[in-house]
Amino acid sequence: MKERLIQILENMKKYNSGYMSREIFGFEPETEYDALVVAPGWKPDKIIKDEGYTVTPLAQHSYFSGFLAERDGVRVAWAQTASGACNLIDHLIVCAELRFRRLIFVGAVGSLVPGFDVGDFCTPEVCISGVYADKYLRDRLPERIMPFEQVYPNAEYIREITALAQKSGYELRMGKVFCTDSIALEYSHLDEIRATGAELIEMETSAFYTLAELFEVPSIALLVVSDNSATGAPLLGRSEALDNKYKRVRSTVIPDMIFRIAALK
Repeated sequence: MKERLIQILENMKKYNSGYMSREIFGFEPETEYDALVVAPGWKPDKIIKDEGYTVTPLAQHSYFSGFLAERDGVRVAWAQTASGACNLIDHLIVCAELRFRRLIFVGAVGSLVPGFDVGDFCTPEVCISGVYADKYLRDRLPERIMPFEQVYPNAEYIREITALAQKSGYELRMGKVFCTDSIALEYSHLDEIRATGAELIEMETSAFYTLAELFEVPSIALLVVSDNSATGAPLLGRSEALDNKYKRVRSTVIPDMIFRIAALK
């Protein structure tokens, strides 16, 4: 863990008592988890349907919940949060109290170009930040905002997980992801967003990778395409065929890859 994250956690503890990730998610400080999953909106007991998994609710609140997900002796702490970069940052920071070997973000992503279809399994090649919350992770707030800063994951680790996916029978595609603060308003700025070179759009991964770099553990975002504004495949009102394709990846491919990654030594 980098010194900056230690300082952030210490500053929080000046004004908050107790073990925060236990209070919020029910996670235990004595346990070393094989992986921590952070999932805006996705509860594991909603998307995981295979009886080979065991999901134990640990803490449930209005906008966030904690679970222990297990398969074949692999233990995953699952933090379900509300959507948006600010929620992702706040809830992931308290998990700095935990011990875990790998960090995995999972969520849905929209496509901005015809080349990515609903149900495609993706990970960011680069994240283009259209949000402000990640600026608070710096030592000082910037006097001027540089729009559309680029955040890069660890390319070597992404290649490793892409190879693992291929070996497992899945195609994990890389794409340029734009991160927005508003789903409703992105549609009024699609031309500007596409002009950044973005192929995909969602809300949290630029903040995820900015913060994940401070944790100093192998980190990756696993995404499934939910809609495509370029081809007219909607987020709300998908056809049954597209909805089934989306849900298959969300409920089968992503959980399987989570545990394959968590099991890596």
